[in-house]
Amino acid sequence: MKIGFIGLGIMGKPMSKNLVKAGYELVVYNRSKASVEELVALGAAEAANPAEVAKQCSVIITMLPNSPHVRDVCLGENGIIEGASEGTVVIDMSSIDPVESKAIGAELNKKGVEMMDAPVSGGEPKAIDGTISVMVGGTKENFDKFYDLLMAMAGSVVYVGPLGSGNVAKLANQVIVAINIAAVSEALTLAVKNGADPELVYQAIRGGLAGSTVLDAKAPMMMAHNFKPGFRIELHIKDLNNALNAGHATSTALPLTSQVMEIMQALKNDGCGVEDHSALVRYYEKISDVSVEKK
Repeated sequence: MKIGFIGLGIMGKPMSKNLVKAGYELVVYNRSKASVEELVALGAAEAANPAEVAKQCSVIITMLPNSPHVRDVCLGENGIIEGASEGTVVIDMSSIDPVESKAIGAELNKKGVEMMDAPVSGGEPKAIDGTISVMVGGTKENFDKFYDLLMAMAGSVVYVGPLGSGNVAKLANQVIVAINIAAVSEALTLAVKNGADPELVYQAIRGGLAGSTVLDAKAPMMMAHNFKPGFRIELHIKDLNNALNAGHATSTALPLTSQVMEIMQALKNDGCGVEDHSALVRYYEKISDVSVEKK
């Protein structure tokens, strides 16, 4: 079975490489040719545009930056819909607005094309080693059918519900992570401002109810002022914007999400948009005139 793969960026390139390693035959498309050449060197075939991918493949994976890119690749000129035949399945692994996932899926379905949303969590390192977490929306039948395909790129693949549910789960994940990072930033700032050693405070609380994966991953980065991006602030802004859009569409109040979004926007304005989201602590350091960095 030939698999189409559209979008060979930071995440898509290693994910597609893992499919090749697993023995899948790939047809790839990407606007940047350098990534395409890497995959062709591994045995993949190149297509001229998304429509050409769809003409050759009954299953197409997309991994793109945001909702407009997915809409264009699926429904635009030379898009998947122009080359797809009835029964084609599009597995969109991008992190986009779930409202838009449903809308794009409805348009594809008019031509007999089914869509699944399967956003991922874990970042580039986990994409490289094939241990990303995948949250899947769509029919249970398609989930069961393509479970092994998704597991070739992942450490965890979980069915969430109908189309759009995967992106709802991803946005919920991003909301929790963002608010946790803000809480860690606020707590460490409080500690330092009151004369405590942030490292000792971190060690004291990590084994209790306040302990979390976020605390263990981000507190050391904050104290080292190591903001090399694992996940950039500007990308988290994109996800929170999608969360707020989904909330507005369903009259869901997200007051904490909106507050963290404004903090991130302020940091982006200060030139920190390309830094890791642990750089949220910079905002707290600035307004409290203190540094949590260990000397």
